[in-house]
Amino acid sequence: MSGSTVGLVVIGRNEGDRLRVCLDALAKTGHVLCYVDSGSTDDSIAVAAKRATIVDELDASRPFTAARGRNRGFALLIDAHPDLDYVHVFDGDTEISDGWLETAIAHLDEHPDVGAVCGRRRERFPEASRYNQLCDMEWDTPIGEAGAFGGDALIRASAWTAVGGYDETLIAGEDPEFSHRIRQAGWGIQRLDADMTIHDANITTFRQWFTRARRAGHAYAEGASMHGEHGHYTREVRSIGFWAGAVPAAAAISGIAALKQPVAAVGVGVLAGYPVLWSRVRGHRVASGDSTDKASLYASSVVVGKFAEMSGMMLWAKNRITKTDSTLVEYKQAESPASELDRAA
Repeated sequence: MSGSTVGLVVIGRNEGDRLRVCLDALAKTGHVLCYVDSGSTDDSIAVAAKRATIVDELDASRPFTAARGRNRGFALLIDAHPDLDYVHVFDGDTEISDGWLETAIAHLDEHPDVGAVCGRRRERFPEASRYNQLCDMEWDTPIGEAGAFGGDALIRASAWTAVGGYDETLIAGEDPEFSHRIRQAGWGIQRLDADMTIHDANITTFRQWFTRARRAGHAYAEGASMHGEHGHYTREVRSIGFWAGAVPAAAAISGIAALKQPVAAVGVGVLAGYPVLWSRVRGHRVASGDSTDKASLYASSVVVGKFAEMSGMMLWAKNRITKTDSTLVEYKQAESPASELDRAA
């Protein structure tokens, strides 16, 4: 049995019953558990007080970010237990899978050159909406060496300390940015072929999905501005700029020109690139094992998502030009129906 010491950090904001499920599962592991809240107006603090070892609330005088919450949780754990070897971060809308923590700890014990490990995240209700289904497909990433982890991962405490933790100014993309610095410092990041967490996205409307994609675009633009010289998010930014910027602009210019010179209307044919993109993404997903229906849904989300992501990139650019601090871009509903969680229990 491993002799490594482990601490658990959970962050949340108005997660409702999802938080109870998260903390109940983690409390059973027997490891020290810290919950950090970001201005919840529900009963999150009371729920956490009955289950977590340490409960803290972020100072509302500064903008809330997930990065702030995770750094605060790490600091509180290290203050109370300076000998911690690893810290596992979780979002309050997840539930740890049986056996995951033991698998993750054993892997870091056996691989001192690895700074963090993550596993398979599964969506709790993938069939509840097409947007939940998309999240479930998004979590299905390759096993082995990984470029980044997400909001749930077991991180070596020495790696966390060495690179200075999360960047608290980021409103999104904080995990990939942190991962980038861990890799730059010489540690590897690996995704294991084991179930890690069950996630409850609870995205039921197009507006929620679009807002989530917009937040991703903000993260891509900001991440590329910080570490673009190392290729961090540069591919994503170029792709968004092409499909949601250059192609529509070329079509618009061609359309205007066609009013004076009809032959120029052929330029509108650039819009045919969207079906080509859709077909290419769909083909890749089918080849990866998705059903045709799922592959078509995913391909549609990629095409439409370019425009949502572009709006996020533009938001980041506007804030940078006007020297305005970015604030949280929230898309989640406040709480999942308790009946659904009860049925899953």
